[in-house]
Amino acid sequence: MKRQLANRSVHPVGLGCMNLSWAYGTPPSHEDGVKLLNRALDLGYDHLDTARIYGAGKNEALIASALKGRRNEFFLASKCGIVVEGPKRGVDCSPEAINAAVETSLKLLETDHIDLYYMHRFDPKVPIADSVGALKDAIDAGKIGAYGVSEWSSAHIREAHEVHPVGAVQTEYSLWTRNVELGVLDTCKELGIALVAFSPVGRGALGGVLKDPATLEEGDLRNIMPRFNAENWPKNLALIEQFVALASEAGVTPGQLANAWVLSRGGNVHVIPGTTSLQHLEDNYNAATVAIAQDVLDRADALINQQTVAGHRYHDAIRPTIDTEDFA
Repeated sequence: MKRQLANRSVHPVGLGCMNLSWAYGTPPSHEDGVKLLNRALDLGYDHLDTARIYGAGKNEALIASALKGRRNEFFLASKCGIVVEGPKRGVDCSPEAINAAVETSLKLLETDHIDLYYMHRFDPKVPIADSVGALKDAIDAGKIGAYGVSEWSSAHIREAHEVHPVGAVQTEYSLWTRNVELGVLDTCKELGIALVAFSPVGRGALGGVLKDPATLEEGDLRNIMPRFNAENWPKNLALIEQFVALASEAGVTPGQLANAWVLSRGGNVHVIPGTTSLQHLEDNYNAATVAIAQDVLDRADALINQQTVAGHRYHDAIRPTIDTEDFA
């Protein structure tokens, strides 16, 4: 059941913690966030994923506050490299920035070690060997257990891996976001690197709950994502409705089918769906063990894919900042 992640074995369904502090409208209260995180550990979640950028440190601090006394129960992943404060806003994976970020994350998380620390984005201004060298120093110092990269291309993953073995690659992967199939998925399999898929339920779209993006709150990231705009959403909603019907026919929730499909893509693949719902938290966790016939997975694959979905995953201003291979 468990799968290798960096130097540990964990449940293949981890918890993406971002939306407990940021990104999809008003986050839950501190009390509700604490309740959900503790419920996650009680259910068996043993892989939590956060980042410095999520709420400008609030997400790391929430995990520290919520899970005092339970640090040994979970594998902790965080990220550096995106700077949102001060004059150097943007991507910064210089050794100086990485060293400072490690110390800040350790302080906010109230821990003496982070099991996996990612570079959140590729920084073309800094030689890969320099960035990886700083992370290796943190490994040698016992501050982090392993390093990873997020939204990197196959070529840059290989280059980093030659400097020091990459513990994990995190990227968006779902039925409706297939960029990793252009190279990263195969590269990770070849090199024996875990692939951690964020947004496996398509930014929540494949869950079937969202009917009209006009109802999204101001500040919800999906407001600027092309797949949710007035032109593309009706086409995508038609696919989603068929997907929801397929999940119902199979006796599972849409979220479980979406997560299970991603997990079926390889024994090195993990998913880290995020949620603010206790019911979805449990449903997502059970996606690793729920029985779904291969025929159902194949039908889902044929229904929702790069050719059938309308719109790119990011708008044109963002796309050039993502290093992962992209479709035309």
